[in-house]
Amino acid sequence: MKSMLSVIGMFLLVFASYAQNGTKQLQITDFTRDYSFSAKSVYGLRSMSDGLHYTTLEGRTKIVKYSYKTGKQVAVLFDISKQEDSPIKSFSDYTFSDDETKILLTTNIKSIYRHSYTAQYYIWNSVTSELIALSEKKEQQLATFSPNGERVAFVYKNNLYIKSLRFKTEHQVTFDGEYNKIINGAPDWVYEEEFAFNKAFAWSPDSKLLAYYKFNETEVPLFGMTMFKGAKPSYDANALYPSNHTFKYPKAGEKNSVVELYVYDLKVKKSISVDVGEETDQYIPRIKWTRDANKLCVLRMNRHQNKLDFLMVNGKTGYSKVIMTEKNDRFVDEGHLDNLYFMKDGKHFLFTSEKSGYTHIYMYNLNGFEVKQITKGDFDVTNFYGYDTKRRLFYYQAAAQTPMQREVYFVSLDGKKKGKLTTKDGTNNAVFSAGYQYFINYFSNVETPTLVTLNDRKGKQIRVLEDNAALKQKLSEYAFNNKTFFKIPVSSGYELNAWMIKPKGFDANKKYPVLMTQYSGPNSQQVLDRWGLSWYNYLAQEGYVVVCVDPRGTGARGEEFRKCTYMQLGKYESDDQVEVAQWLAKQAYVDAENIAIWGWSFGGFMVNLCLEKGNGVFAAGISVAPVTNWRYYDSIYTERYMRTPKENPDGYDDNSPLTHADKLQGRLLLVHGSADDNVHVQNAMEFSEQLVQAGIQFDMAIYTNRNHSIYGGNTRTHLYNRFTDFLNLHLKK
Repeated sequence: MKSMLSVIGMFLLVFASYAQNGTKQLQITDFTRDYSFSAKSVYGLRSMSDGLHYTTLEGRTKIVKYSYKTGKQVAVLFDISKQEDSPIKSFSDYTFSDDETKILLTTNIKSIYRHSYTAQYYIWNSVTSELIALSEKKEQQLATFSPNGERVAFVYKNNLYIKSLRFKTEHQVTFDGEYNKIINGAPDWVYEEEFAFNKAFAWSPDSKLLAYYKFNETEVPLFGMTMFKGAKPSYDANALYPSNHTFKYPKAGEKNSVVELYVYDLKVKKSISVDVGEETDQYIPRIKWTRDANKLCVLRMNRHQNKLDFLMVNGKTGYSKVIMTEKNDRFVDEGHLDNLYFMKDGKHFLFTSEKSGYTHIYMYNLNGFEVKQITKGDFDVTNFYGYDTKRRLFYYQAAAQTPMQREVYFVSLDGKKKGKLTTKDGTNNAVFSAGYQYFINYFSNVETPTLVTLNDRKGKQIRVLEDNAALKQKLSEYAFNNKTFFKIPVSSGYELNAWMIKPKGFDANKKYPVLMTQYSGPNSQQVLDRWGLSWYNYLAQEGYVVVCVDPRGTGARGEEFRKCTYMQLGKYESDDQVEVAQWLAKQAYVDAENIAIWGWSFGGFMVNLCLEKGNGVFAAGISVAPVTNWRYYDSIYTERYMRTPKENPDGYDDNSPLTHADKLQGRLLLVHGSADDNVHVQNAMEFSEQLVQAGIQFDMAIYTNRNHSIYGGNTRTHLYNRFTDFLNLHLKK
């Protein structure tokens, strides 16, 4: 990290001033159709159980085994081209059974929502050299080996099934699954989206029990989306009469699914109910078996999400007891839920907590008493990789040097041994081998496209797996500037992290139009030292200064900074963005009359608020798929930060763009996909009506049958051309 410099009234923290000196020009289609500057990586990587080998998926047709030590190919474990009359031509993912004699292959994926999909699964048995279909049923979900590799559990049409691989028989576990009513073994929409998981069942370590969720969403209100014929894909059945797709979506303050837990005993072929308490208006965001095959840990959270109970469940009887409770004055962040780790000694578990003011790793005994705080300091642990029992070392990722970077560290159980395993400043993420003898590091920064290296357990680089040399050569042919990082002091007393891209041949004596880009959502970060050539570089090439700022509420700066927006989403975030725009307007190189702001989703919500609160500092704004009142958004996300509309009506309405539509200044482009299952097009429609009634002119684009990401066919190219034309019209006067 380089020294801090005072430049034009701001503290400039320069990580990169990366300029290419070629002559070729960037094109919008480079980022919307051709993806010309996407970095290569290493995909489908799995560490094998011996800790000495790993596998990769190559060409979507074969699985290749490599030696960590030598890097040489050891074997091809599966190759479609070697199979006579293979029922599949390719596969997109694979999973080994625990003994690695069988491989579950995923094919024909069809997306449902963000994490969920249906697929067809095939099983390769390396002992018998047999490739068989998991089931004759189409559109299966979530196929998962039992730990002993003898069975596979999967979901089909909201019911749970188990396939015996030895006898090639299929057994149905549940029978009451029904669309928009009962879901077994998979989450409902809001759990999937906001608790970020799509598999709602788990095998016990001895393969004798299967714990699973049952979601009863009967009372959850329905939301309907009109689906038109469209073009790519074309829904011909909707040519004359559009159809109405309905699904269960609980908005803030509305009824959620009632969630029950069961444990199915394979021997007696019977399910027992798990005692999760008498309260039904609560959440079960995770379940996880302990090292004891009869003990299931259930995480239970109240609807306010400020109390997280750890229940220990007897898998044979369903009896449960609370062993520990994590409380928070505001909310327990959902990012901790995957950091529950039961140690091999069978006596302790690990979990991350913010109780020190920063996210750190803690050790507890199985009675829930804290034994030790493993990591300490004024920084956030951002990922926990695991515990090496042989060397008694914990491995984790942290933003210890700066919130804008990530490093990989280790610390011993007694705290006497600790250190950093990564050497390059930027964003590092590790994948460790079984046994922690090696790790593969995925690194990038604004100067370096993805660099994948194999390292020993002490961090020494053994070899490079991917250096993106071809991409680097290509980049040298183009003329563009990249990001410089800096901090902007604001009246709240904080310095906000930011980056800027200046036009090629920047002249400090000229005045340039500015586009501010941001997301600004809770615990998010856009100002990170990582690779990414994008539309922003194209805009800089065309004469814009592009600036990004992470306001209050964003991540890796401790709990207080992260949660200060509680109960009033949008207030402080928009205050910060407006103040940054006012600061930019005072800079000698900025055309103060031509500053725009844009954002997507939460960022779109911010654009609307900023145009309303900016007192004319913004000449224009592009708001894509925005929330316009949090009353329209889902229960789990919204209530985590806002509680319910009944409890916090002012928090909802005082910071709603709908409330202040008459104050909007600057030209607005409002964009939404008509089939957005996440942030419904209702948000844009209601906001546009408020603008109409206030007599405010604006531009609007609705993309037919497109979801929250607005892509498919020529959509992305059309979309970004629209953005660019809008900016050129309103900022280059």
